[in-house]
Amino acid sequence: MAIKIESSLSVPSSGTLLGKEPARGLSVGELTRRLELMFPPHDAEAWDRTGLLVGDPSEGVTGVSVALDPTPKAVEIAQSSGSNVLLTHHPAFLNPPEKIGPIGQGFGMAGATVFEAIRRGVALVNFHTALDVSAQAREMLPGMLRLNVSGVLEPLAHDPDRGFGQVCTLPEGEGAVTLERLGARCTAVFGRAPRIWGDTDRSLATIVTWTGSASAALDECLARNVDALVCGEVKYHDALAASEAGLCIVELGHDVSELPFANVLGAAAIRAGVSSDRVFHISQQGNWWHPEAVRA
Repeated sequence: MAIKIESSLSVPSSGTLLGKEPARGLSVGELTRRLELMFPPHDAEAWDRTGLLVGDPSEGVTGVSVALDPTPKAVEIAQSSGSNVLLTHHPAFLNPPEKIGPIGQGFGMAGATVFEAIRRGVALVNFHTALDVSAQAREMLPGMLRLNVSGVLEPLAHDPDRGFGQVCTLPEGEGAVTLERLGARCTAVFGRAPRIWGDTDRSLATIVTWTGSASAALDECLARNVDALVCGEVKYHDALAASEAGLCIVELGHDVSELPFANVLGAAAIRAGVSSDRVFHISQQGNWWHPEAVRA
């Protein structure tokens, strides 16, 4: 069940390029349909894009590369691994690009990604907010941070057990944890120091986890007397106001909080019928870096 790691354009010596034979006759359309059973489109926000955005549904699946973001580089890496499907959390676009062409020539990221996908024969499939509210997402951050989920901050109207934000408590017997210790735990788990708002010695009992942008969660956290919010990012002035009102905030970074979704999508592709040796994980952890990590 291991997902092979593709971190560059070259295929590791331990791996092999996939052929063009379909994976047990599974088509791109059928793969998308099976994934939609796990992440139903009706769960997605009305403004969102979900499912197959670019590609031929009748094409046989030769391999699936999973990543957080669909970019021209990710499409190139997917093709180099033998994949003709790039399965991501974020969509290639919300509004269709007005122009389609190569990156760096005025076509924008969305237009360039669509261009590369068509040129290289790689279908673009994504599950964004439908994945955010899934049962898999409910357990992701809490599980990584050793927290117990006790509820959902903003439940779906048709399913109170799923929704945006996980209300968490500490495991029985662990007692309260300080904000400083929670920050240290996040650094150890994600490999990057978060930005933290609040007193270091504040004792925490109720913690909400929320991937990606979390400004929409602040008012509800304050209304429910949540001690701390662990999230991807919050707008500066929103975080300042919420912190002054008594909410501790741990900002992991938008991408840092959602990079684990690639593993969730990889596992979903395997459950949907793609052989585990035809599922590849594109690492996007090196998209940016802190200057203090480099010696002057």
